[in-house]
Amino acid sequence: MSEGARPDHHRFGGFISQRSQQRLLDTLRAKGIRNEDVLETFAKIPRHEFVEEALRSRAYEDTALPIGYQQTISQPYVVALMTQLLLTGRERLKRVLEIGTGSGFQTAVLSRVSARVFSIERIGALAGRAYQKLGSLGIENVSLRHGDGANGWSAKGPFDGIILTAAPRRVPDTLFSQLSDQGVLVAPEGSNRQQRLLYWIKQDGIALRHQSIDVVFVPLKSGQA
Repeated sequence: MSEGARPDHHRFGGFISQRSQQRLLDTLRAKGIRNEDVLETFAKIPRHEFVEEALRSRAYEDTALPIGYQQTISQPYVVALMTQLLLTGRERLKRVLEIGTGSGFQTAVLSRVSARVFSIERIGALAGRAYQKLGSLGIENVSLRHGDGANGWSAKGPFDGIILTAAPRRVPDTLFSQLSDQGVLVAPEGSNRQQRLLYWIKQDGIALRHQSIDVVFVPLKSGQA
């Protein structure tokens, strides 16, 4: 996405107050988000555009919100943390694979910290909605596909970042094979009752596992809908 195409809160008129915007940024900082590029992204991407009309007044609360089809737009802190982890040791990414486009908000965040984003969504209606929304915001460095993300997108790899926005019991091995050396994979992993946010850094062909926080995500499902 070119500099001129980047979305800016100020062009959305009075809907978003600087106070609510700043309050969310302050919350993210207080919870440990230190990457200034990530924080700047949250100051630029209009989260209210990615939630349902009836919930727009809550768009800048630090909470997950429903987006239909039994899916949610993740809590801003979790989106920021996952993005910060994905950037571990790097200022910017070249190619990122996202499994689970959802509303497109995490996709939009990734579009500002990477040169190219490849995103897969299994629910056709959500994929179509996200495609239209990203286009309307002038985000041009995203390729979006309706399909089963569990097998990744090998034709577009390898990726120096892979992120899952739904929780498998165990991250599929095929995704690690699509991760480049020194690449980072970030994913929630576990059962419906107990999940942990994890990240792996691939070094000399071996993915080294690290733990972060307890989380709650929808389960990763196979197939298309």
